[in-house]
Amino acid sequence: MTTARVYIARLAGLPVYDPNGDQVGRVRDAVARLRTTNRPPQVVGLVTEMTVRRRIFLPMGRFTSIDPDAVVLSTGTLNLRRFEKRPNELLVLEDLLDRRVTILPEETPGVVVDLAMETNRTGEWSLAKVAVRQPSRRLTRRGQLVELEWDRVRGLIGLTDTQGTAGLLAVLEQMRPADLANSLQEMSDTRRNEVAAALDDERLADVLSELPEHDQVEILAVLDQERAADILEEMDADDAADLLGELTGPERQALLDLMEPDEAEPVRQLLKYAAGTAGSVMTSEPVILTPDATVADALARIREPQLPPAVAAQVFVARAPMATPTGKYLGMVHFQRLLREPPSEIVGGVVDAGISPLRPDTPLIEVTRRMAMYDLVAMPVVDESNRLLGAVTVDDVLDHSLPPDWRDRDVPDSVPASPVAVPHRNTPNGRDGGAHG
Repeated sequence: MTTARVYIARLAGLPVYDPNGDQVGRVRDAVARLRTTNRPPQVVGLVTEMTVRRRIFLPMGRFTSIDPDAVVLSTGTLNLRRFEKRPNELLVLEDLLDRRVTILPEETPGVVVDLAMETNRTGEWSLAKVAVRQPSRRLTRRGQLVELEWDRVRGLIGLTDTQGTAGLLAVLEQMRPADLANSLQEMSDTRRNEVAAALDDERLADVLSELPEHDQVEILAVLDQERAADILEEMDADDAADLLGELTGPERQALLDLMEPDEAEPVRQLLKYAAGTAGSVMTSEPVILTPDATVADALARIREPQLPPAVAAQVFVARAPMATPTGKYLGMVHFQRLLREPPSEIVGGVVDAGISPLRPDTPLIEVTRRMAMYDLVAMPVVDESNRLLGAVTVDDVLDHSLPPDWRDRDVPDSVPASPVAVPHRNTPNGRDGGAHG
């Protein structure tokens, strides 16, 4: 190893590379095994999230270096079995970060902000140091940060109802919503709900959209109704409609009534469509322009950073009004066509009206067939008066074409064969060979 002491919170998010320099995944946590004596827990490996959103266990003996910017493995042969924590183990960041503890012998309270693992001459890693922030006596200053031996900190092991979220949120801050959603699924229900409730409204809305429906409902249930309504307002209308569709009628109505009327209306409209149809999965807020808008106007709109890629891939052209349902639908312009036209050209002159739009009751199988036929990432949905109601995007189609539990961490593993990542046979201790679970 290139270092004998490593602070674990600083490892979170670091890329993990195989000996050839190919990235395997990113570090998400460290696994420590509790001992029967008072010795600090042994760090037995790192939890690594692969690009397929699978979390696997990598033993400490497999690493050749742990540096501030990367972690490098000694082998490209991995055990792809999904990580499951054992009863005598703890996840360092999830279980210990932000925990309220007592410093001995002074009996001073504090909060854990990081933990350091150290290696001895035999190559064994253990949680040797605990970084604890003591409370400040002055409101304008942060408390003193002290580094302590493991045995000087009481309250690290066992159940607690006094664990905060600030440190863990800082660790998770840079994660994509889908990766953060995956992390929440790996936590206990209590810890997941605490972390979710501590996220700001916009971030929580993005994360909820990436969670299985049952987790969405459980998290929403622990929020007060006013905050739940605020979260729904931050979500895309189609995602909010999907979530509300999982609630009982009275619960759904109560939340809709608490939402701002202009935010609730598109959600109410989407809830009217039958499941499995274009209307039930469409977004009611695609990029819509009048025919006299210029190509420069269109490019400026699709450059807006909050737009999902599938929504920003094209603009839809319609007569006023621009809010759905619009005036008469005229056609669509793909962004590649916009890039080939002069900025002063009007979109009405380059609109493609040759693709027939969908109707709200078009079955999803027909939507999928037509999108594949025309190689589209989005298709317009119009009513009987040819007014634009919204658009179905490829991510909507994928989301509803996959099995309902595709986001669920409890789905049984199906490990693909791979020349780089091949599962090891279990060794007697279930660790040194990389097996886990």
